[in-house]
Formats: sequence, structure tokens, C-alpha cells
Amino acid sequence: MKRYLENVVKSAIASVLYPETSVSIVPTQDKSHGDYATNVAFSLSKELKQSPREVASVIVDAIRSSENAGIKEVQIAGAGFINFSLADRALIDFLHAGNVQDQAGSFFSGKKVMIEFTDPNPFKEFHIGHLYSNIVGESIARLIESRDAEVRRVTYQGDVGLHVAKSIYGIQEKMQAENLNIETLGQKSLAERVHFLGQSYALGATAYEEDELAKQEVIDLNKKIYSKEPEITEIYTTGRQWSLEYFEAIYSRLGSKFWKNYFESDAGPIGVDLVKKYMNKGIFRESQGAIIFPGEEYGLHTRVFINSLGLPTYEAKELGLAVTKYKEFVFDQSIMVTGNEINEYFKVLLKALSLIEPEVALKMKHLSHGMVRLPEGKMSSRTGNVVTGEWLLDEAVKRAGEKMRENKEKFVEDVSGEIAEIVGVGAVKWALLKGSIGKDIEFSFDDSISFEGNSGPYIQYTYVRTQSLLQKAGISSDKIDWKFEIGNLRLEIEERDLLLALTRYNDVIAEAAEKFAPHTVTTYLFELSQSFNNFYQKHPILKGDEGSRAFRLALTAKVGETIKNGLYVLGINTPERM
Repeated sequence: MKRYLENVVKSAIASVLYPETSVSIVPTQDKSHGDYATNVAFSLSKELKQSPREVASVIVDAIRSSENAGIKEVQIAGAGFINFSLADRALIDFLHAGNVQDQAGSFFSGKKVMIEFTDPNPFKEFHIGHLYSNIVGESIARLIESRDAEVRRVTYQGDVGLHVAKSIYGIQEKMQAENLNIETLGQKSLAERVHFLGQSYALGATAYEEDELAKQEVIDLNKKIYSKEPEITEIYTTGRQWSLEYFEAIYSRLGSKFWKNYFESDAGPIGVDLVKKYMNKGIFRESQGAIIFPGEEYGLHTRVFINSLGLPTYEAKELGLAVTKYKEFVFDQSIMVTGNEINEYFKVLLKALSLIEPEVALKMKHLSHGMVRLPEGKMSSRTGNVVTGEWLLDEAVKRAGEKMRENKEKFVEDVSGEIAEIVGVGAVKWALLKGSIGKDIEFSFDDSISFEGNSGPYIQYTYVRTQSLLQKAGISSDKIDWKFEIGNLRLEIEERDLLLALTRYNDVIAEAAEKFAPHTVTTYLFELSQSFNNFYQKHPILKGDEGSRAFRLALTAKVGETIKNGLYVLGINTPERM
């Protein structure tokens, strides 16, 4: 609908020989001022050296004199805003057209986009930060896919480094203390093996901090891992494989399928070669036995890229990863989703990359998110008291099931594990996506697993209500008769509000994709659900004359379809019954 109004305004501007300019159409906040508005007269007034209201008057006259059946009324407001009221017929025709999405001119149409997210580290448990990264990254991947882009999902995992050395130290200590070996550990369940790895890391991390002898052993192990010495190969490769199996099980549960897993062990040597090559060209410098990037010369931090032991740091590995990604998938844009605690690292990395591979650097975007905080506060895997992402999901699923079973009057009697899983996981995803990316999230089970207010379960319940109504009418949403007779149908206020909200869906998705802002979709779906439930309370959907009944069922089907599509791009499933 916005594109239609943009074209109307552009045609009017051209017809009066005004300069060509961009046109922004936005929904009005106050419905008494119409449905949509534009401030185009303000931008033109500077060039034309006239007041915005004078410019707006000329444009409005041009619009009124042309044939625009979709517009009921166009008016000037304030100092020069142009407000549009859409004709009821145009809104009904939109519904009549079915599920048509205009992607013409989409920012991402035909583009190749790589999105890196989640990035859990082998030998450590999948914590809430990884869960948040996955939920954000998957929603952005789906949003961009919806704009007709080719998207490759990848994840990057730290399978070398001190954390791995600490884990292997802990594994060796625990196996000796508990009289275990790799074979006997391999006979345990995946959950038990992963828990063992988590405990091992906590043991190794604590020993590294508190015992100088253990610290030296960890440092020696770190060198052996990088040089791939045979004595630790079995423990290393087996433990890494257990971690990857564990991660894949979580990805499957969350609905993510990665094109490729990248590893620090592969990116590190490539990064080292790049740093040494460009040190000869003056981009990197030697300092106290290490190789650094002089970030202070560019208003950034000076950082070590190869340490005094000759091992690559985080930054050098990222350099190797960036050029590897581009070599394997020549992208138009590469998006890296991480926590905001490494923002400064990425500024240095991207600056160094711009001096080495400027074409690649220009196509890379770092998208950082905040932290998830629970009432217990920030947890640390170093202490062994880590709050895992899996625990948060399991707890949400359990509470969702309990809440539905307790309210037998509202929900089906046989609330299955599958329904609880969809609702519980959806509740977590919605809670983490409804705020703008970049801010910390205060997660609350009570607020998240609520069937009222701005929550995933409320939206899912609204969807189920639409399907229940269609089922009672004996039709399915995919077989709705869009060719119902419109006749002289008179729209009620609630019906018009719903139609107007439905016209905004494609614009919301486009904006959310281009601004990497899934929270705009949650806001839209919440408002749409509120609008539908208000309509449901005030007007009989299954009663009335044939024309009204057919129209309201079509409206109901469209709302259900839109909610399902909107939840899908957020990575949230929809139950068919609750």
C-alpha cells in the first residue's frame, strides 16, 4: 500500500514539473488524520523556495485531479504534511487479492547474503548468550530470505585457544580421578557427556586461576593443541565431536540449519599468513615479540594479532575467517551477529581488513546484541554455575505446559508435549526479540509465558482462535473462497482497522529486514492480534447474512495467515490447537 501511495505522489510531483525526489510514506499515529502521511513537501520546499504548505497544496490539487480510486480523501495538515485516507474499496480489494506480497525494489532482492550467528565454543556448554545470538540471527536470516535474497547461514566456533586447553586439562584430571577413559565416557548419553565437558572446563578454568603449576600445564596443552600433537588428539577430536553433536541437537530444536561450520583451527593459520604478509607492507608491526595492529593511529585500540608465542589471537583468526568466507561464497553482504562485549574488537578487525581486503571489508556488517539477564544475575561458565540455553528452553516448556493444563476451561484437555514445546520455545523467542537489538534483556518467565499482553503465547493463541473459527465454519484457510461477492458491503470500524493493519504487513517485513529489526515485526503482530481480538469480541463472525459472513471469514483467514507468516520470519512455530 505504501508503494501505491509513493507512486501516486511521484506522479503528482512529475505532473506539476516539480523536481524528482524521494517520497516517504508512513502510517499516521492519529486515525483522525487519515491512514498514511508524507512530509515530501518539506524537502521540496527548500529547493523550490516556497513554504511547505504552498508546495503541499499544489501536490494535493494534482492528486485530486487525477484518477486514484484507492484514495478516498487527501488533505493538508499542519505546516505541510499530506494525509491520505484510503477508500474502503481499496482495502477490501487488498483482502480480495489473497496473499500477494510486493517485493519489487526490495533492498535485498537477488543479493547473496551470509549470516554468521550463534558461535558456540566446543568443550563448553551452550549458554543463554548463544541462545540469544541464534534467535536473533535466525530471525534476520528469515527476514532477508523473505525479501528474495540467497542466504547462507554459518556459525564460527572456537575449537582452539586457552578455553579448549583448560577443558582438556579438566578432562584429564576428571578421568584420572574418576577412573574413566574416552571409551567409557562415550557409552554415556550425549547429555551426560556434554555435562562432563562443562564440569571439566570449570575445573580447568579454576585450576588455571588458582594453581601456578596447573596454569603452566594449560599453557603447554594450548601449544600442543595448535601443533596437533598425537598425545592429545583422541581427547581433542572426540570431545569436539561430542560438542558438535550437542549443538546440532539444539539447532534442530530451534529451527536453524547451517550451511557450514567454520572453525578457529582452520581460520587461524590463514590469519597468521595474512598478518605476516601485510607486516612487510607496514600495516602490522612487531612489538615486544608480538605482532600488533596500531589501532591508535586510526582512533581505535592497538591490539595484538599474533602473540609472543607465535599464536594467532581472536583478531587474526577473524581476518582469516573473513577472507575464507568471501572465497567460498562471494557475498554482497556478510553479517556477523555477536554479543556487544566484542564491539571494540570488531572495530579494529574491520579497520585492519579494510587495509588488506577493502572490497570484503565494505561488505561486512557487525550486528551486536545485548545480554540476557535473569533474576539470578549474570552467570559464568567458569564457576560451573552456567545457565544453559537448553535449561531456559526446558523450563519455559515445562511452565507453559503446566499453565495450560491448570486452565482447562481455556485450553484443550490433552495439552501434549508438542504443544507445550511450541508454546514454550515460542515464548522465549518472542521475549528475546520484542526489544530492539543492542539493549540488554531482562527475561521474566511470568511475563514471557503469559497468554495476555505482548507475549508469544498471546500471539499464538490468537492464531489458534482464527483457525478454530474457520474449522467451525467447515473451511480451511488454504481453501478460503477469495471470490466472495463484495457488493455494497459497509465496513465496521473494527473491520476497517483490521484491513488497514493487514495492508501494512509487507511494509513492516521490508523495514524489519532492511533495518535488521525483528522487534518491528513483534510490535506489528501484537497490534494486529489486539485488533483482531477486538473485532472478535464486537462482531459475530459465524453469523449474519451470507455476504457479511463470507467477508468476515475471509478477514479471519487473512489474519491467521498473516500471523503465521509473521511468526515464521521470527523463527516461531504456530500450534494448530491449544
